[in-house]
Amino acid sequence: MSPYRFMRTMILLVVIFPNTISVPCSEEKNKNEALHRDGIISVLDFGAKGDAQSDDTTAIQNAIDAAVKSGGIVRVPPGKFLVAGSLTIKPGVALTGVHEAPMAIAPLIGSIILATGGRGDESAPALFEMGHSSTVKGLTVWYPEQKPTDIVPYPWTFHLQGFDNTVENVTLINSYNGIRVGPENNVRHRIRSVYGCVLRRGLFVDFCTDIGRVENVQFHCHWWSDAATGGSWDPVFKYMSENLEAFVFGRTDWEYVTNNFVFPAKIGYRFIQTENGACNGQFTGIGADACQIAVQVDAIQPMGLLITGGQFVSFIGERPVELIVSPTCNGSVRLVNCAFWGPAIHNAIIEGTGFVSLSDCYFSNWKEGTDDKPLVVVKSGRIQIHNSSFATAQPSVELGEGVQHAIIAGNNGIRGVRVINHTKRAIIERNEEFVELQ
Repeated sequence: MSPYRFMRTMILLVVIFPNTISVPCSEEKNKNEALHRDGIISVLDFGAKGDAQSDDTTAIQNAIDAAVKSGGIVRVPPGKFLVAGSLTIKPGVALTGVHEAPMAIAPLIGSIILATGGRGDESAPALFEMGHSSTVKGLTVWYPEQKPTDIVPYPWTFHLQGFDNTVENVTLINSYNGIRVGPENNVRHRIRSVYGCVLRRGLFVDFCTDIGRVENVQFHCHWWSDAATGGSWDPVFKYMSENLEAFVFGRTDWEYVTNNFVFPAKIGYRFIQTENGACNGQFTGIGADACQIAVQVDAIQPMGLLITGGQFVSFIGERPVELIVSPTCNGSVRLVNCAFWGPAIHNAIIEGTGFVSLSDCYFSNWKEGTDDKPLVVVKSGRIQIHNSSFATAQPSVELGEGVQHAIIAGNNGIRGVRVINHTKRAIIERNEEFVELQ
């Protein structure tokens, strides 16, 4: 066909069938232009409203799906974006709000995600499902249908799997379940500067086989105590202290955990055995206050758990204890330069068949009616306590008959160091002499 006849035919088609020939509309053109603008696109370009009324799930997901083609930043501008479903953050995509750091409890401004999906179903997809090389940062997440006096289960806010995913500068107003890493295989997660209120579980890590990092995370009932978000201190404090397991670690190899804190909690830090295994890692500058149990070690890898510079306070429930090493633990647990205090029954109860070392630590307990309760009770396993201070007058250490070996050396106390010894395999030396009251 000659060029002349071709052009005449096309003109006739347009005249006779005008709706059958399409050209890019201005909306599609704007979207395509947005994709190439410095690798940054806005959810507004894909129809998100941010008016707290319209469901923006599909619009935000469409923006993510568009960005995955070459990788890039999906920007969530200031507004309240209702997400009634789940968002899948795809490889190379960073879903990014405007917050450069975690936010205070009020005012509720900036990039806000209002999450309503999965109410009553913990097993439903997470609000953010994250795979390889995905990032969520700079957002506040609020569950507006959750009520402090009638708390309902929700799925996880974040679920991470795969390689190299990041959650950073996020504020959680009232997540029921906060951040889950695994149980699918994952490596090198980065969880940094996450602050807020979590109700049942804060962070759960499992099946990380290459050096995850958790830095500067704080869970506190304070973030759901403001009337603007329907919060209330007393019922939230009560629920967290009765239910929250704040930081839980299953299988993770070489986990680095730095500068983290929880108030209040049923259990502050818990180490467990899953079908994938147990944890080994370094935990530095961690704290837990207003707990039933601040640290509970049910299982740990043989090379073990290293805690440095921890501060632990338990006073919730009938039998608060700062440190429990369970009968099921057969790995190595080592704490250096840690402080245990508060009105607890004991500072530590230690069992199992592994090694436990307490070095350069501070122990005290001012709970009434505990004058005869040893600060540290060791029922079994192998224990070393040295260069530590016992700042209240209860017996310092009790060694049970099941203790395989003990070294208690170089310690001092407010009235000296008193060791109640029921084992035949103990070295007790160079401690400050215990002084009986006159």
